[in-house]
Amino acid sequence: MHTDTERCVRAVQSKDARFDGWFFTAVLTTRIYCRPSCPVVPPKVENMTFYPSAAACQQAGFRACKRCRPDTSPGSPEWNARADVVARAMRLIRDGIVDREGVPGLAGRLGYSTRQIERQLLAELGAGPLALARAQRAQTARILIETTELPLADVAFAAGFSSIRTFNDTVREVFALAPGELRARVARGARPHTPGTIPLRLPFRAPLNPDNLFGHLAATGVPGVEEWRDGAYRRTLSLPYGHGIAELTPRPDHIGCLLSLTDLRDLTHAISRCRWLLDLDADPVAVDGELRNDPLLAPMVDKAPGRRVPRTVDAAEFAVRAVLGQQVSTAAARTHAARLVAAHGVPVDDARGGLTHLFPSPQALAALDPEALALPRSRRTTLTTLVGALAGGSLTLGPDSDWDEARARLLDLPGFGPWTVEVIAMRALGDPDAFLPTDLGIRRAAGELGLPSTPAALTARAAAWRPWRAYAVQYLWATDSHPINQLPV
Repeated sequence: MHTDTERCVRAVQSKDARFDGWFFTAVLTTRIYCRPSCPVVPPKVENMTFYPSAAACQQAGFRACKRCRPDTSPGSPEWNARADVVARAMRLIRDGIVDREGVPGLAGRLGYSTRQIERQLLAELGAGPLALARAQRAQTARILIETTELPLADVAFAAGFSSIRTFNDTVREVFALAPGELRARVARGARPHTPGTIPLRLPFRAPLNPDNLFGHLAATGVPGVEEWRDGAYRRTLSLPYGHGIAELTPRPDHIGCLLSLTDLRDLTHAISRCRWLLDLDADPVAVDGELRNDPLLAPMVDKAPGRRVPRTVDAAEFAVRAVLGQQVSTAAARTHAARLVAAHGVPVDDARGGLTHLFPSPQALAALDPEALALPRSRRTTLTTLVGALAGGSLTLGPDSDWDEARARLLDLPGFGPWTVEVIAMRALGDPDAFLPTDLGIRRAAGELGLPSTPAALTARAAAWRPWRAYAVQYLWATDSHPINQLPV
């Protein structure tokens, strides 16, 4: 979008927050870059130039605006709506892969050379993987500086910087303030919080309907791993350097997030997983606008716009839970999952609530005794085969997955039909066009709305909803009074 100068100028002059994260405005006279909705008086048109990423602005020598804090904008919705190599690379960079494994690690996961990855990212985003990762490290550092009392030297290494000098230089260059000055600016108005936790505000593009989002997560939550407590969804996180606990609270203009981490180097990954879980980088105006074109679906969209797709923090975990939920009730699926957690999950301490375990990894589940599972024999075979494929590496599920290839590999496993594959594609892999025409709830909703109720006819009708059929599923499910559609009290 940053190449459409006229459209960008209109967005800046109207301070349209819907475009935050889509592009960034750099001001040639002040050498500052802003988000489109920056509250200051818009600059003259001849002084504006536009970039597709904060990293590109920083690489061009612009520093972040202190008023609108453009580095905290919601992420571009493009990276969650596409499955090409650039989108997959951006999802991995957002998860902190470059900090942990370097550019060779990023390229290896995608099956490309480092030169190809650099070339494609530069062509589309104006910045290579190192510059993109550097911009993310700067934002992580700012969060730690402003929300914790950690010594600044510890902040530097926790944010992923290789030296204190690089940390100081980057913070000064990006924010035009030294790390100590950043901390001094917020110290006067800082609110007290529980020691050992990091309070955050996760931005999103309005509107956001929390009912089905938090209702689904709470109604299907696995005891010991997830809970709804005091108006917040809480769950344990298995992270690269340790474990953590996330507490997510819906607010009118943001999601309140409280993170407790055993290793602060996991902050970037934890934030990314929470945003992915709640689909916070979606563009609801674009999605709902497309779905409103169907006159039978439009009333559902108008009634409660801004529905997101409830996702997961771990794709492998969700695949296991999808198998446990085949042809059983939500309560039964939770019971089966809770037994696995109690038997094979890693215990954790939670001073604030009732979380007790991490969900077991595929490697931990590879050693389970199938006879100990209270499941039909065919389901045991499906589960053990899935776990073996995940543990052995022949099947990988994550932000770097190619959606079509992952579908094909899942369908090759025994016991995997279209429903299971599509629900994994929708909630674990994040495909916005995943569709469940055989789902009983979808067929019942279609009949009530006057849509075709047979899978083939409904699939044909749903072609007009592409590429947002996963969001149409949320609106169709919402016709039911099931707890997944209701924000817990």
